[in-house]
Amino acid sequence: MSTDYKSIFFGTSRFSVIVFDELRKQNIVPKLLVTQPDRPQGRKLQITPPPAKVWATEQNIPVCQPENLQTIQNICPQISDADVYIVASYGTILPAWLLSLPRRGVLNVHPSLLPKYRGASPIQSAILADDRETGVTIIALDRKMDHGPIVAQQKKETPMWPPTATELEETLARAGGKLLADVLPQWLTGEISPREQEHDKATFTKKIVKEDGKLDLSADPYQNFLKIQALEPWPGTFFFTNRNGRKIRIKIIAASYKNRTLSITKVIPEGGREMPYEDFNGNLT
Repeated sequence: MSTDYKSIFFGTSRFSVIVFDELRKQNIVPKLLVTQPDRPQGRKLQITPPPAKVWATEQNIPVCQPENLQTIQNICPQISDADVYIVASYGTILPAWLLSLPRRGVLNVHPSLLPKYRGASPIQSAILADDRETGVTIIALDRKMDHGPIVAQQKKETPMWPPTATELEETLARAGGKLLADVLPQWLTGEISPREQEHDKATFTKKIVKEDGKLDLSADPYQNFLKIQALEPWPGTFFFTNRNGRKIRIKIIAASYKNRTLSITKVIPEGGREMPYEDFNGNLT
């Protein structure tokens, strides 16, 4: 496709990297990437760049990392000269004045069949709900979260169900990048008329927190397996058990489900290293 237009990408996470890389394969490369600032991560709180910054640096794409979007024009003046913004998992809602800057608006890649699963955790929520009808949606962003009109939408089959969140993220991000690459030329020339979402059918997801990973091993085995898959790799799932008279936390690394039985296969005991679960406490059924 022609690249005689100016695009700017907004993205932060691994999901955005996969989307942007699919666009790059189609020679859709931005003149600027806007991403979140470097943040401390890990036990040592080492300052770490977001995945999208690492990707952009490898592609020699300029990067802008505003602490506050209200000041973005001061530190990245090129933000005011764009035909389209492309947003994928940026992590902050764009204010109305910023949405109005690009000449052909702002397109967002969302990993669900909107209006289902709006909000912070569409991938995890679909797995937790055992909802096998997944897909991606391209919307024209408006002032409300995941509320804008639909530009394009595509269902995506997931043969091995339930996948981990990482696996489903990969599937939907690649599908979203390819779908956006297909529709972007028509969007830029005004050939696509977006359709309003059916807002009365909207469902909403919550932000996942560490405490969500706690498992009750006496609960339904399949629901526990869905949770293990959905919350991988973060925050991960865990349970508590008594060991030598002490209550310890066991992190689940891998599990399987067959014949209505949950089998935990790999764990990391509190203060220990990864090991087969049978080496720790025998098989769980």
